[in-house]
Order: sequence, then C-alpha cells, then structure tokens
Amino acid sequence: MSKLVVSTFTISLDGYAAGVGQRQDAPFGDGADHLHDWMTSTRAFHETHGLEGGVESPDDKWVRGAVGHFGATIMGRNMFSASRGPWEDLSWTGWWGDNPPYHNDVFVMTHHPRPSFELEGGNAFHFVDGSPAEVLELARAAAGGKDVHLAGGAATIRQYLAAGLVDDMRLAISPVLVGAGERLFDGLDTLPSAYRVAEQVSTAAATHVHIVRR
Repeated sequence: MSKLVVSTFTISLDGYAAGVGQRQDAPFGDGADHLHDWMTSTRAFHETHGLEGGVESPDDKWVRGAVGHFGATIMGRNMFSASRGPWEDLSWTGWWGDNPPYHNDVFVMTHHPRPSFELEGGNAFHFVDGSPAEVLELARAAAGGKDVHLAGGAATIRQYLAAGLVDDMRLAISPVLVGAGERLFDGLDTLPSAYRVAEQVSTAAATHVHIVRR
C-alpha cells in the first residue's frame, strides 16, 4: 500500500506552522514572513516552481524530495484559501498561479464542497467533505500506487497524526520565532509512542528532521 507522507513541512523554532490573521494577501498570517526563507532561496525551489535563479545549497535535496514523485495530494481548506464558510468566490484557484507545484490530483478537505477544476501541469483540485481516512482512500485511488503527499496545513496534519495515518514525515525547523498562531504538535500526547526520529540534519538555513513510524 502507498504511504502517506508529510514532506518538507516547515515550522518555526517555537513550533508554529503559521501566524495569526491569515488572509488572501498573507497565506501564513502575521509574524511568519520569513518562515520559508530557507526554502524559497534555493535553486530547487526555483526549478520546481518554474522560476529562474536560486542558490545551490545543502537544503536543495530536502526541497526536491517534496515534489515530483507523489501520485496525489491532500490539504486542508486553509492551505488552499483564507476564506471560511460557504464559497463566495469560485474564481479563486489557490495561491500558486496557473501551474501549481503538485502536478497531480489534489484533495482539499472542506465542509463546503465545490466543483472540481483543472489547472496546468496535471493539477486537478477536488473539494471533499469526509473523515481523514475517507479522504485518504480517495487520494490513494487517484495515486495509482504512488505515495500520497499530505501537504498541510498544521491542523490537517494533526488530524492525520491523531488518527495514526501518517507513515513518514520530513520537517524543516526554520530559525525564526513566530510567537502565536497554528502549532503543529499541540494535543498529540501519543506521538512519542507512535513515531521516532530517524534522521536529523542541520544546515545554515534550517534543521531537517525525518520522522518515521516505530
């Protein structure tokens, strides 16, 4: 069976994946402006997002591991949009432009489904109301035997960790302090008994941690 993988998900030194006050012009909220600097400066990030430039660094391999080999993606609604409740603007197709970096079927978890749509690069977005296990079943069916990428955000990853459905997790700890917002590990008291740290690598820009099932 394919694995459910959290890949290159970034948290701050004080454990936050996003700040407060998420909105369309601030997808990670306030106080998190530099959270992903370690990633966005790399050559790998520029390549995977169709951009020129970037600096070759030891962080490149961690960025490249996040894209390209997954068969489907799962994300929470807050990772797709800052809006809440019933959809008022169906023209919104995410923060990634016409060719998002996923290149597969993306299942957005929401209590307010909307019609699916397709973008360039094989990106197809589907909006589903279901339990973590039910959405994972849909994603695995679409993945064709490949692993499924659990992209985020923090609340969605927590749901899957609490349900014991995450097989593999690669985190980047960015050397910034956010102070308030959405923490990744809150309320997961059983995490130490279910998972272990398999690898830890520090670079000048971030600390990378690979977490696997026990």
